[in-house]
Amino acid sequence: MTDFIQTAPFRTLENAVQDHFIAAEAPFSTVIRKGQMLRIEDTYGQQAIDTLFYSAEDYCERYSNQDTMREQGAAYISTGTKIISNEGRVMLTMAADSCGRHDTSAGACSCESNTVRFGNGTKYLHACRDNFVLEVCRHGMSKRDVVPNINFFMNVPIEPSGEMTIVDGISAPGDYVELKAEMDVLLVISNCPQINNPCNGFDPTPIRVLVWDSEV
Repeated sequence: MTDFIQTAPFRTLENAVQDHFIAAEAPFSTVIRKGQMLRIEDTYGQQAIDTLFYSAEDYCERYSNQDTMREQGAAYISTGTKIISNEGRVMLTMAADSCGRHDTSAGACSCESNTVRFGNGTKYLHACRDNFVLEVCRHGMSKRDVVPNINFFMNVPIEPSGEMTIVDGISAPGDYVELKAEMDVLLVISNCPQINNPCNGFDPTPIRVLVWDSEV
């Protein structure tokens, strides 16, 4: 487990208001209230964590990768990044990042993309899009509500030509990101089950999500 003194000695496991272990390959969701601090931890390292955010008040307002990249003038997400909605509002602010950069261009794996990229033998393997659809359905949404996502801890170098490739992750065990909620948000995660490319080191592993109240 990451040493909490690195970021905020007053935020501890004992005063966290949410503490979730998410199994390898599993979906997850929870509501983060305005002002709360969210930590997503790559517990074992080299694990892509596909993530979406929706306004908890209106699911039609959700994360926009285009607006987020345009607002920052950067292709990657890291400390200081403002997570922007399709309504142009700030949903969360990245407060800390022990890894360095995170992809928001490569999208989520799906059965269809696996088949195209890795052959017919992968057609029925579990994929992030399946996880997202299963989880948003729990909140009254459908597959139409699954939009391009953030891939925390996924290493996707972008060449000057615009070409990009998923390569070995750079995150170490216990690496984390922390985001401050600027509105009430629904967090939806697919703990990526991909085993055909190196985004998970070919070995999907569990992760951890913690939340602290604004006064902590």
